[in-house]
Amino acid sequence: MQFDVLTLFPEMFSSLNESIIGRAKKNEQINIKLINIRDFSEDKHNKVDDTPYGGGAGMVMKPDVVYRAYKSLENKENAKVIYMSPQGKTLNQKKVVELSKEGHLIILCGHYEGIDQRVLDKIVDEEISIGDYVLTGGELPAMVLIDSVSRYVEGVLNKNSVEEESFSKGMLEYPQYTRPEEFEGIKVPDILLSGNHGEIEKWRKEKQIEITKKKRPDLLK
Repeated sequence: MQFDVLTLFPEMFSSLNESIIGRAKKNEQINIKLINIRDFSEDKHNKVDDTPYGGGAGMVMKPDVVYRAYKSLENKENAKVIYMSPQGKTLNQKKVVELSKEGHLIILCGHYEGIDQRVLDKIVDEEISIGDYVLTGGELPAMVLIDSVSRYVEGVLNKNSVEEESFSKGMLEYPQYTRPEEFEGIKVPDILLSGNHGEIEKWRKEKQIEITKKKRPDLLK
């Protein structure tokens, strides 16, 4: 899986060198290429933004700079271009699974008051949001997208881990326990110590329904 990220702040993505995503990169199951949009400015001060036409607060990223950064990418013709934007469709597990089947994602991160609409209309296939709130830039949402999608790339995680987690079957996950058997006077449920896998599976399904009903009843609809 290839991720190309167009950003003004590539150093923010260093956290993706850790844990499961870092291991997936090392094993070449995913590849993350960071493109600094500022490198494509032709201004002597590396300027990438300007004041908005029509007035208003803030600055807008220039279309020509963003477009040159995009044009520098290889094999972009077969890639899906995603712009991380609070105006986009909210990311959910269904979309994550859908995107994991793509071979190549180009992720565009905005900043300031956003990006000139003309370049968005020209190169972007889909806008995606991670929630109904505004952040200072698209870098954190891009990392969320890469992390969530990568987990569904073949070989990155054990297949059973993906299938049993929250939202994978339309419900939240059942509670998990590990050693010690007793903690602060609270014991692990006896059923999990019984060795009866049929009853354990039944208990877990019951707990999924119970937890989903309590925390996210909307999912049961």
